[in-house]
Amino acid sequence: MELALYDPEAGYYARAAQRSGRAGDFFTSVDIGPVFGELLEIQLAEMAGLLTRDKLQLASCNLQVDSFDIVEAAAGNGRLAADILHAARRRDPAFYDRLRLHLVDASPTARAAQAHVLGPGIERLASSSADLPATFHGALLANELLDALPVHQVVMRRDGLREVYVEASRGALRTSEGPPSTPELAAYLDRLGIALEPGWRVEINLRAIEWIRQAARSLARGFMIVIDYGHEARELYSVTHAGGTLTTFARHTMAGPERPAEAPAWLEDAGDRDITAHVDFTSVRVAAEAAGLTTIGFLDQTYFLMGLGAATLDVSDLKKRLALKTLLMPGGLGSTHKVLILGKGVGAPALAGCSYRMRVT
Repeated sequence: MELALYDPEAGYYARAAQRSGRAGDFFTSVDIGPVFGELLEIQLAEMAGLLTRDKLQLASCNLQVDSFDIVEAAAGNGRLAADILHAARRRDPAFYDRLRLHLVDASPTARAAQAHVLGPGIERLASSSADLPATFHGALLANELLDALPVHQVVMRRDGLREVYVEASRGALRTSEGPPSTPELAAYLDRLGIALEPGWRVEINLRAIEWIRQAARSLARGFMIVIDYGHEARELYSVTHAGGTLTTFARHTMAGPERPAEAPAWLEDAGDRDITAHVDFTSVRVAAEAAGLTTIGFLDQTYFLMGLGAATLDVSDLKKRLALKTLLMPGGLGSTHKVLILGKGVGAPALAGCSYRMRVT
């Protein structure tokens, strides 16, 4: 996955500024239209207001009271950030003037396109990099990042846990099984109390745990909003997903997880298709809390957006009405995508995004 997705020369994400949308391989909430960014702006503005209430605490931390950092991880060419900035400039100019935008993406091609996509919002861009800022005060947004981080795939056999490896043979890629590359894989399952049955195949995303720990260190004070598709560990590592969740997308066609006796689809056309696996939100949340963050909410995207006023938006425009329906529809983006909201040094405020219903389906 690391090579196929992120290799500087051959990687799927490294070679293009944008991979999603009608002309791409899959759809995200950002592709539906600007309404997703408009609703996120409401939540970010509320978070900014909460941070400025205690100016004495901010001053004691030597932090700027008048600025609010928005850090977007896996920002791509900046389309979501552009939608958020446009909404802020129109709805709350004072909030817009406080913003310091940091766009983080591994692809140099995507980063090179950000200035054009941001348009007038380029004036709020403080940094564009492959790495998170060393420190920031505000909110970090990660929309569909964790599912694209490289995972380990393991399978339980009667003689114990085995890891799936990829090797090249006669110009083709194939999989093989061997001993786990690190004892952390078995420890990961043990911490969750997961006992895999023989034949069960699952993915373990150690990189997601590393990322959330790093993000927690970088966040001086503020919030994180993590949006992705996935499950609690008890569901992800159960008979329901005993074939694994490693999946590939190309030209809006999904393939995988692989079926017995067939080569996995994610080995085909390496570098020319997306590869993804469902997120274990239990382990991400536990790692975040161990790193000093507080869980404020975990809920379906539908209920998050409803709390932000999705039902009260002016949808007289047909295109906007259809976009909102796509974002909220059960069985689609609204229920497959979960929203994890974390805080640091902010207590447990009653956020608008958590006001409608705290439910995970």
